[in-house]
Amino acid sequence: MKPTLIQGNIKRGILYFAIPLFFSNFFQQLYNTVDTLLIGHFLGDAPLAALGSTAAIFELIVQFCSGMGLGFGIVISRFYGARDENHLKMAIAESLILGFGIALILSIVSCAFMPWLLHVLKTPKSIYSMAYGYIQLIAATLVITMFYNLAACLFRSIGNSLTPLYVLIITSILNVILDTLFITQWHIGIRGAAYATVLSQAIAALLCFGLIHKKEPLLVPERKHFRIDPIIIHELLTQGLAMGFMFSIVSVGTIILQSGINPLGTNIIAAHTAARKWFALLVLPLGTLGATTSTFVSQNRGAKQWERIEQGIRFCIHFDWIYTLVLTVIVFGFARSMIHLLSGSTNPIVLENGTQYLRINIPGFVVLGPLLTYRNALQGQGYKIYPLISSGIELGGKIVFTLWIIPTLAYFGVILCEPVVWSLMSLQLWMSYRLIQGKRANPFD
Repeated sequence: MKPTLIQGNIKRGILYFAIPLFFSNFFQQLYNTVDTLLIGHFLGDAPLAALGSTAAIFELIVQFCSGMGLGFGIVISRFYGARDENHLKMAIAESLILGFGIALILSIVSCAFMPWLLHVLKTPKSIYSMAYGYIQLIAATLVITMFYNLAACLFRSIGNSLTPLYVLIITSILNVILDTLFITQWHIGIRGAAYATVLSQAIAALLCFGLIHKKEPLLVPERKHFRIDPIIIHELLTQGLAMGFMFSIVSVGTIILQSGINPLGTNIIAAHTAARKWFALLVLPLGTLGATTSTFVSQNRGAKQWERIEQGIRFCIHFDWIYTLVLTVIVFGFARSMIHLLSGSTNPIVLENGTQYLRINIPGFVVLGPLLTYRNALQGQGYKIYPLISSGIELGGKIVFTLWIIPTLAYFGVILCEPVVWSLMSLQLWMSYRLIQGKRANPFD
């Protein structure tokens, strides 16, 4: 019998869920990494800088959709752990309605304010039109992003992380093909990367919902489940918006930080873009265990298995530390080659600054791993305020660095920002988790 998150060996159960989730996240990240690689190698440093100048905006709007999906999934996981099929299907039905409405509103607002936001970010005039063409298309299609993330979270809420992986493998291959055609053959430019991403995510969403209908009847609500239940709607909205705003606050901080990076010039933007793409790939194991912790804690909370929750959290943190140690050794040896591989640049300013970013930020994973574990554990137990406080700390820290430290230290101030902020956030989340450790409140009891 395969291990699950609510019974059997804890380590095997977590890894059985986390490994497919990791590869799902990897292929999801591959969407943007392939964009970076092809644009850097075939279009040059200026288009690469244009892509990088929108990275924080992309992260803001997409991460909000991802956070909403994860928040909905936490509620659904809780009903699954409690074996409450009726409420589970009601939560799914209401998630579909809420997800569509929120994504549509967010898309309209994003498109309306995009020129203003690019101006606030001090996007260089030389790359403005390319940056605008790319990010406006992403913002206009957020309903697709929301429904893909929601479909994947439905599978994961019942412990199935394999099916979203299979879908992502297929659509990631499609994304690579489309990227190559649009950028290198049809010469659409940076906007072609956006077309490839949107088309691939649309197909991924259709495949996921098709497989749900065919393979997972537990996740298919009937007409009777599409009715208003104030308690479930309240829990979905509070959990979903808490996750969405938590991710958004983090992304707002990144946008503020980007406003300090953009005036440093296209070479620094290109260096930061390549380094951040590597960061996004290398942090995936930590993020994956964090997301696994959320589902693990939520299911076991529904089953009232409190000691099992503690054991799972300890395992995730120990895994984070071992991974950080191994990765730090690798990065110190190969960081410069990694930046060149992804950016295609031979410019020493790009290579040296990108290398320095990796060599300082990657060892910071020693505090980032526990941060993600505790934050997701708190979310999984239904506590929404403490993770939001941590996001507020991150936002405040990035404002301080952008206004006072980066003007003095230039890009080195950017490099120092996140490790310092992570340390403060990790301390706050650890203290918060210990503070509420004895609480066993469940709004559905």
